[in-house]
Amino acid sequence: MSALATEVTVVNLDQVLWEVWKSSDLPEGYRLEIIEETLAVSPTGNSRHFDVNNRVLEDLFFHLRGSGWRPGNDCNVIDGLKVLIPDVFVAPKEIAEVEHPDGKGVLASSVMLVVETVSPGADNRKRDHVLKHRAYARAGIPVYVIIDDYDDGGTVTVLTGPDRERRAYEYSARIPYGKEAVIPEGPAKGFVIGPEITGESRA
Repeated sequence: MSALATEVTVVNLDQVLWEVWKSSDLPEGYRLEIIEETLAVSPTGNSRHFDVNNRVLEDLFFHLRGSGWRPGNDCNVIDGLKVLIPDVFVAPKEIAEVEHPDGKGVLASSVMLVVETVSPGADNRKRDHVLKHRAYARAGIPVYVIIDDYDDGGTVTVLTGPDRERRAYEYSARIPYGKEAVIPEGPAKGFVIGPEITGESRA
């Protein structure tokens, strides 16, 4: 009696998601990220979202002038086979030093600061406060800032001390709109996110 041979195929989900992401062609106005074990599609933000991010970018350009660092946006930040697109980030000026080998974005290991501005809706808040919190901590990005209009009249949360194994930040400071949130470390140390960027309380 002959035994039937069973062929087992082991699928690496991360690799599958990476290949799908590389071959994707989304319509303009949408972005695709690999967050944890999910392909996440999200639309670009509304005018308020755009305005806040532009203010952060403009002020960071001034703050980082002459430092060898610069802010960026609308770029893939790649950690292994994970892909994140922060609203704003800080990386070295010389792109050749930090570019992913496939030319698909910049390496997360080169990024010192990321900023996410929360869009309306529970899913968007969960993505920035929970899923991206874990993803950025896993990537070892030193400072993660969340600007959230929808948290008790508006808050800026500054997260530091990434623990890659736990996928969590050790330290968190939550500052209400109307007060100044100060970046405590890294190239953007001393950078202030205050009323000039966020406005006063939106309660």
